Amino acid sequence: MILSAHERMIARRYLLPHKGEGFIFLVAGFSVVAVALGVFALISVMSVMNGFRADLFDRIVGLNGHAIVQGYDGRLDDWEGIAQEAMTLPGVTGATPLIEQPLMASSNGRVEGILLRGVRVEDIRSNELITENVTAGSIAELVPGSNNVAIGGRLANALGAYPGAEISLISPEGRSTPVGTVPRIVTYRVAAIFEVGVYDYDKAFVVMPIEDAQTMLMLGDAVAMVEIEVDQPDKVDQIIAPLMPSLTGKGVVVDWRQMNSALFEALEVERVVMFVVLCIIILVAAFNIASSLIMLVRAKRRDIAILRTMGASRAGMTRIFMSVGLIIGAVGIMLGAILAAIFLFFRQSVVNFIQLVSGAELWDPSVRFLSELPSKTDPFEVAAIILVTILLVFLATLFPARKAAATDPVEVLRYE
Repeated sequence: MILSAHERMIARRYLLPHKGEGFIFLVAGFSVVAVALGVFALISVMSVMNGFRADLFDRIVGLNGHAIVQGYDGRLDDWEGIAQEAMTLPGVTGATPLIEQPLMASSNGRVEGILLRGVRVEDIRSNELITENVTAGSIAELVPGSNNVAIGGRLANALGAYPGAEISLISPEGRSTPVGTVPRIVTYRVAAIFEVGVYDYDKAFVVMPIEDAQTMLMLGDAVAMVEIEVDQPDKVDQIIAPLMPSLTGKGVVVDWRQMNSALFEALEVERVVMFVVLCIIILVAAFNIASSLIMLVRAKRRDIAILRTMGASRAGMTRIFMSVGLIIGAVGIMLGAILAAIFLFFRQSVVNFIQLVSGAELWDPSVRFLSELPSKTDPFEVAAIILVTILLVFLATLFPARKAAATDPVEVLRYE
């Protein structure tokens, strides 16, 4: 919107309060605050939700891969051929044998359900999600035949275990005896404790060399599954499709979307709902701007009439009042963006402070999976929020601006 010099001067004067116009200025101030709060809430909430999804995705995929080839009855004998064939597919970056089995663990008289995870030693040491989150002990002590394991931090707390402590793993599939099957119990030494930040993993995972897991579960040279990683997670089904024919009668393929479909779909629905709900806050702020402009037009009727008699056009008056409203909106947008940036930078400190003051745990990892409040700001999403806000403010200025332009100078100045 291009204004002439005198139109800019008039718009600037209307933005500042004059005698008897304090209330109008106060309403305009409330409008700025309302827009700022709406933009702040939208950017902050959407960034936190984006961060939650991205962080959760990275941690889940970091331990489970983008897809798994799972053998029938939990056993995959020809896993080497499957892994080699998978690696020949364009887009596949890794194919790793894996054993996962729910068992029981006991230590210090305590018993917990666990998820045994057998992985090749080189794959354990190359997994940054584990190696970079070791809180005690050393991953280097996990070698085949050592009977050493690494366990999640919350599981360690539940069992009262620590590096050097012993835990017993209990498998229901044990030796057959005349009186029935005797559970298989093997004692292992805790070599390392890790905390990846996903509550369910830290509460259940026991990681050991795949050779030890094969011995524990009496699998021989077989594994339970082959974990596949690809370079384009959103196209994982297309990338691994050529592998399907060779898996007939051996196993099935499950990708990350199928494994966590309910969770990620719920997050997506929640993002859309939150965006719509928070846009209502900005809509209310836009109505506040419209209200302040209507009061300004009423207060300036005499000035508008004089300007019209001096040659000001209807279009010029429309531009002046629309500019006033858009400037109010722009100030609110800028203030809201700054507040959002500050909040997101100090988000965890804010959460910790509120928890300290209120005594309530706002970010319970057992409910929200992750241990800390995440954040990931999408520049395109921020741009969309700003554009939506400007559009709503623009629409809110149309009526009062057109009302000002429609002022009849003859009627206003008749008795002056």
